[in-house]
Amino acid sequence: MSETLETRAFTVTSRTTLTDGIVEFTLSPVDDAPLTPFTPGAHVTVRTPSGAMRRYSLVNDGRAPESYVIAVKREPASRGGSTSMHDDAQEGTQLDLTAPENEFELVSAPRYLLIAGGIGITPIQAMARHLAAEGTPFELIYCTRTAAETAYLDTVTALPGNVTVHHDEGDEDNFYDFWDHFEKPTNAHVYCCGPAPLMEEIKALSGHWPEGSVHFEDFKPVDVVRADDQAFTVTLADSGRSIQVPADKTILEALREAGEKTVSSCESGTCGTCKCRLIEGEADHRDMVLMDDEKDSHIMICISRARSGDLVIEL
Repeated sequence: MSETLETRAFTVTSRTTLTDGIVEFTLSPVDDAPLTPFTPGAHVTVRTPSGAMRRYSLVNDGRAPESYVIAVKREPASRGGSTSMHDDAQEGTQLDLTAPENEFELVSAPRYLLIAGGIGITPIQAMARHLAAEGTPFELIYCTRTAAETAYLDTVTALPGNVTVHHDEGDEDNFYDFWDHFEKPTNAHVYCCGPAPLMEEIKALSGHWPEGSVHFEDFKPVDVVRADDQAFTVTLADSGRSIQVPADKTILEALREAGEKTVSSCESGTCGTCKCRLIEGEADHRDMVLMDDEKDSHIMICISRARSGDLVIEL
C-alpha cells in the first residue's frame, strides 16, 4: 500500500448549526505547534468518526490560523462521512486531519466572478472575504433553494460590492439565469463551486471563454457501487484472512468494518492513496490513477472491485 497519510490530531472545540442540514465545526490542534497557513479555496482531509476520509473546504482566515473551520452538509446518500460528522463529531471529539491543500487557488486577475450553489459557498465566501479585504473587484452570485437553507447568509450579504443571493424555491422556472454573465468573455476569472447541475450549466455557458479562466471545485462523491454489483471475497495475503465484500460496499469499507488498518483520502479513485498489490484475481478497475501496465498487479480498494470470482490482495 502507498505511504500512510500524514495526519495530526484535532479536537472539535465548537459546533454551530448553520441550517437544518449544515453544521460548522471549529477544529483545534491537540498539540501546541503552530498550524499550517492556507489560502482561500484550500481544504483539509478529515478522518470522520466513521473512519471515512472526506475533504472539506476551509472557511476561516488562513494567514495565521489557530484553528481550522469547516462546514459539513448532511448528504442524503452519505456513505458514512457527513452522517458521522453530524451525529458523532460532538464538542470534545478527536479527529485526524491532513495539512491544508489548495487545488482551487485564486490566480491573479483584474476581477472575479464567484458562483456558489448550496454548500459550495464554503470556499467561495472565503475567497470573497479575501478579495474584499484586498479591495479587488468581484461579483458574487449565491444560489440556494430557500433562505432557511442558506448557510452564511449574513456573512455574504454583509460583503461589499456586487452580491446577489438567489432563492429558486425549488422551481425550475425560477433558476438563476447566468447567460448575461457569460455571453461575452471578459477579463474576469470565474470560480464556481456547487451541485453537479450548477457546475454543468456553468461549463456549458463558458465553453467559448479563454482556456483556464473558469475554475471549478467539486467534492461530490462518485457512485462507488452500482446496481449490478455482486458480493465477493477478498483474502489478505499477509494474514490469510478472508473478508466478505457485500454488493453495496467497497473493499475499503468492508476492510474498515472488519477492523483492518487501511489508509485512504479521496475515496473516489482519483488520488492513489489506497493503492494495494493485487496478488490473485481479476479486478474491475474503476479508478483514474492506475497506468495500464499497473492494472494486473495493483488495485484501488476505495472504488474498484472483482470482475469475477474473488481477489487476493496485499495491504
